[in-house]
Amino acid sequence: MVGASSLQPRLLSSFVGDRLLLSKQPHPRPFLYKPGNKHVSMQLSRTLSGLTNLLFNRRNLDEVPDAQRQRLRPGKLSPHRPVPDHIPRPPYVNSRQPPEIAGGPEVHGEKGIECMRSSGKLAAQVLRYAGTLVKPGIKTDEIDQAVHQMIIDNGAYPSPLGYGGFPKSVCTSVNECICHGIPDSRALEDGDIINIDVTVYLNGYHGDTSATFFCGDVDDKARKLVQVTEECLYKAISICAPGVEYKKIGKTIHDHADKYRYGVVRHFVGHGVGRVFHADPVVLHFRNNDGGRMMLNQTFTIEPMLTIGSTNPVIWDDNWTVVTEDGSLSAQFEHTILITKDGAEILTQC
Repeated sequence: MVGASSLQPRLLSSFVGDRLLLSKQPHPRPFLYKPGNKHVSMQLSRTLSGLTNLLFNRRNLDEVPDAQRQRLRPGKLSPHRPVPDHIPRPPYVNSRQPPEIAGGPEVHGEKGIECMRSSGKLAAQVLRYAGTLVKPGIKTDEIDQAVHQMIIDNGAYPSPLGYGGFPKSVCTSVNECICHGIPDSRALEDGDIINIDVTVYLNGYHGDTSATFFCGDVDDKARKLVQVTEECLYKAISICAPGVEYKKIGKTIHDHADKYRYGVVRHFVGHGVGRVFHADPVVLHFRNNDGGRMMLNQTFTIEPMLTIGSTNPVIWDDNWTVVTEDGSLSAQFEHTILITKDGAEILTQC
């Protein structure tokens, strides 16, 4: 996530999103967000070629979004939810500027590993509970309220809250929303799909996970997208082990997505996680030639996002919510993993 030079910036973690500034100095963020233009463009590494191929996966652009499904619109936000004073906050809280990506991998000793297991377990439990709330008529803000309460009841802090000014404790990304959906007054509808992205900060360590859930009677096209996205995640995890090149993650995901003609979102990536929310390495979910190998006792996320149609993202005026340009469905799954001598341990699995 850290740019090697001003001509070779790196991609950013999926949560950091569109927070891009033009600078003559190396900058770790991947987007060039231009006021008045809600499309996102991306600075490209010299190791990546083919601008059109990189920004768009057009295999399924002949797919027309469901005419019966209305495009998402922003709802109303509820007031800020407080966190008890005794709960420790991450260092970035109360700053509207997201922190820079921490250089170097998150590699842990025995105590750190146990802390990561604890934060990962809580994140998984919260996500599982949030999934039980998904039904037609529930507002995404109500999901946020429940998630917020469960996290603080367990003595943890909801990591998204206050990260670069993000106003809520969880991300709720519905239908064509790729990521970073802000919970609001919109009620879920029968046939929706929704990604819920939970991160908790417990005992000084972050646990990060997400899953896409079905709301009511979901059609076969949406169900297949969600199924394949989850398969991509687990196939990628299965190849992880000490010494394995990170780029094999992207190839594994991309190869599987190609079988079903789904687009792989390239603008948002996985990341190191642990004592900081976002650290090295950059985990690309598409084919790439980036270097780097996995290390024993290292923790990072894998979080592929697939689309039925265009992978070109559009950012709402809230500067967080990212949706597909053509309104086609998007799905995502995420786990935090620990690299062990035998492969990879999923830390965010109940």
